[in-house]
Amino acid sequence: MKALRKLAEGYNQMALVEVNEVFPSDGELKLRVIYTGICGSDIHGFKGEYNKKIPLTLGHEFVGEVVDIGHSSSLYKVGDIVVSETTFETCEKCSYCNEQEYNLCSDRKGLGTQVDGSFAEFVLVKEKRCHLIPKEIDNKIAAMLEPLACCIHAVKEKTIVSPNEKIVVFGPGPIGILLATVLVSLNIEVLLVGTARDAKRLALAKELGIAHTLIVQKDDVEAFVQTWTNGIGADQIFECSGSIHAVHQAMQIIKKKGTIIQEGLFATTMNEINMDDLIHKEICYVGSRTQKPSSWKSAIQWLVDTNMDLSPIVTAILPLDEWEAAFRLAMNGEELKILMKP
Repeated sequence: MKALRKLAEGYNQMALVEVNEVFPSDGELKLRVIYTGICGSDIHGFKGEYNKKIPLTLGHEFVGEVVDIGHSSSLYKVGDIVVSETTFETCEKCSYCNEQEYNLCSDRKGLGTQVDGSFAEFVLVKEKRCHLIPKEIDNKIAAMLEPLACCIHAVKEKTIVSPNEKIVVFGPGPIGILLATVLVSLNIEVLLVGTARDAKRLALAKELGIAHTLIVQKDDVEAFVQTWTNGIGADQIFECSGSIHAVHQAMQIIKKKGTIIQEGLFATTMNEINMDDLIHKEICYVGSRTQKPSSWKSAIQWLVDTNMDLSPIVTAILPLDEWEAAFRLAMNGEELKILMKP
């Protein structure tokens, strides 16, 4: 079967190659990948900034059809359309595993990071990590359930939001726009901040009901927030860009005792932040790492309950054979969410 693999460390070092077809063991499902999305972490992997194991088939945002079932598996049948959590393996013994916080297990192995992922014709997943897709959810939307689950985790499991709050989201990528859309569905007034290259994405955000959008190169973000919040500052900020410049600005515009949720991944592990602001404003700075089983269940239920049309977020679909063009589009900001079809 064909698989898009990172073959060596460094920039690019990726190729679409033939690999042995996979077969499920006990408790596993073999899925035919219908759609798989390019995530920011895949781009970091392409650039050589975020690799846990090489060689490796990247990809962890996907929807698939069950085509084979391990001997002891029985929850699903051939032909079912499912999504899988990114967690493939954990220790099953630590306190985090006991609380189903598999995203925090120190021995966790994830699809597309330590275990071969979804940039392939077929992928192996753990049956217990899968979720059946209701018929009313389109496959293209289902392929975005992983980033949506990350957003649900950040909004509903890492903090508490209320309709009277003024909330800022930095980074109008797929995660930022999905997260802002979740906030809008909760009747929260949202400001989405991006850069000049995000103009097209910010226009799309307006169409999805996001009230305010600003471009940092031409708009005075701090002045806007001062007026918008009557000089108090934003109640909460979700940083989805992975830019330290955004973190610096977030520290300036957050209110005293406000909360900043760090959702975006940084290209470098060590970054300076203004500790004076953190201390003197008593800012709560919270990390949000991927998702856990409850996040997926909530994300699927949110799609069913709200009937939100997220299809405009998918702006390009390319065959896996054209992966180089797909990555180029993802990196230069021409498109929003790019799906590949093996």
